[in-house]
Amino acid sequence: MTTTTRNTLRVIVLILVASLVIGPLLASFFGGFKSNAELRTNPLWLPASWNLENYIEIFLDGSFWRYMGNSFLISSMTVLLTLVVGAAAAYVFSQIRFFGSKMILSYLLLGLMFPFAAAILPLFIKVRDLGLLDTYWAVILPQTAFGLSLAILLFKAFFDQLPKELFEAAYVDGCSYLRFFWSFTLPLSTPILATVGVFVFVQSWNNFLLPLVVLNDRDIYTWPLGMMQFQGEYLTQWNMILAFVTLTILPAVIFFLAAQKYIVAGLTGGSVKG
Repeated sequence: MTTTTRNTLRVIVLILVASLVIGPLLASFFGGFKSNAELRTNPLWLPASWNLENYIEIFLDGSFWRYMGNSFLISSMTVLLTLVVGAAAAYVFSQIRFFGSKMILSYLLLGLMFPFAAAILPLFIKVRDLGLLDTYWAVILPQTAFGLSLAILLFKAFFDQLPKELFEAAYVDGCSYLRFFWSFTLPLSTPILATVGVFVFVQSWNNFLLPLVVLNDRDIYTWPLGMMQFQGEYLTQWNMILAFVTLTILPAVIFFLAAQKYIVAGLTGGSVKG
């Protein structure tokens, strides 16, 4: 097989993969311009007429901005807590040797194999017992807890690649563990901080099950729950739902694209030993 043929096949495969990812996004975007009747006859192709009423109605609806604000607050706090706790824990496992460290690390990483849906009932009971139902913390704290396993894994892999000589020199000069973490480790860890931040933000932004279970107050609904306002007992406004989804996934997509170069650097930073 010649080089030209291989390059051509590679381009074709990349186009097919990109189509699988971009296709649903475009279908959602175009569907927001259609009526329910046209969606039944033309669900995937360009709309017969570009009707902006669906998008304008959502923009002028105050509940849309309230749902977006709630989701942004919850996602931002989840990212902040996950980064702080995950980076600090991973730093301890990476730089400090103590009895039982490997066992504790393995225990924390078991969360990667534990499905979130399996914990939803005991999680609801615990949140209820703590008096956190219908509060932002009912969503923030569980999301942080479930995101820590992946965060610690990625942070530790990255921290293990940092030069040991840097820490030894700082320790000889009287630098404490906490100061080294704050003054040296974190400034050198921008790629992995961005990587973990994007993963946690997108996961929190799109979370539907947890807010559905622990939130009953419509004033603190997140955007996935906000879609339910377009679903009635006898009719579902799919065109409004598609327009609503298109507008609400834009922040996550923009955030991902803005941090894309850091994501690549963060994921590859801990992949090579030595």
